[in-house]
Amino acid sequence: MNTLFQNALKRTPQAVPPIWFMRQAGRYHKHYQALRAQNSFEDLCKKPELAAQVALGPVEEFDFDVSILFSDILFPLEALGMGLQYTDHGPQLGFRLDSQSASRLGDVDKAVKFMHFQKEAVLATRAVLPSNKSLIGFVGGLWTLFVYAVEGSHAGSLIQSKAQIHLFKTFLEKMYPLIKENIRLQLEGGVEIVMIFDTAAGEVSPAFFQEWIQPVIARLAQEYPGKIGYYSKGTQPVFFNKEFTSLPWAGQGFDHRCFLPECFTVQNKGFVQGNFDQGLLFMEESDFKKALQTFIAPFKDMSLEQRAGWVCGLGHGVLPKTPEKHVKMFVDTVRKELSR
Repeated sequence: MNTLFQNALKRTPQAVPPIWFMRQAGRYHKHYQALRAQNSFEDLCKKPELAAQVALGPVEEFDFDVSILFSDILFPLEALGMGLQYTDHGPQLGFRLDSQSASRLGDVDKAVKFMHFQKEAVLATRAVLPSNKSLIGFVGGLWTLFVYAVEGSHAGSLIQSKAQIHLFKTFLEKMYPLIKENIRLQLEGGVEIVMIFDTAAGEVSPAFFQEWIQPVIARLAQEYPGKIGYYSKGTQPVFFNKEFTSLPWAGQGFDHRCFLPECFTVQNKGFVQGNFDQGLLFMEESDFKKALQTFIAPFKDMSLEQRAGWVCGLGHGVLPKTPEKHVKMFVDTVRKELSR
């Protein structure tokens, strides 16, 4: 386990935050590219020894404090019989969810067995990670999975997902118990927490979030108190009411559209993660250095108690073709500037 990350979970004040990026193991990284050149994406996820090597690569090269299970949020859709192929144009499902196709969703027990490859990947990753690094898992948010099931992708205004919201309850009858057990498998494998990545949640209003999305994720937080973190792309603090923040979260991530120093009062327990704009990693080096100093400056002005719980990272995930030297510079600069 990583001491800095454990301190963040407990909101123990510390000068230097733990650092990890969403998608830190991915297409930008030459280590990943070398493995991908010899293996399909599905094999990298589903063969535990390969998943472990992908997850280990960025930790070894960039010295991130936390490693994350290498997998994909869409496998539960495949597990329930929706079919899934990864092509040059992105993931493709065998069918889209609607009133007629909903009956085609498969058996939950069989789907849980299908997902055991993630537990094996966690075990393999923990076996190769240095003992001073933390390991976390993840699942897709129930709303985000519904969006992919209905729309076939996560793009646009999600018109069909919203128009067919009456199907959400039907979808949850199969997907909720599967995600609940998927989290259990990852925890049994040895992850310290499991993140819920709800990237489609920012495409709704605060009222819609609180009516449809919050009750579902609240149940998961209560099933595994202190073990579930939540990240939703595009949401603002106004989305998160008292009922949400009072849940037993392990912590919460915020994207770059939020001013993170103010988010420590939004989420008053566990970690607060984020949130440098990942697009700024593509800047010319001199501009990137200035942007990074601008990002760090407000945290320097906070006391250690005020920013206790901070997990430093990006607003979302590392983008393809991100310069590796800027990833390394980010990690080194944050540690140097905040250790003074």
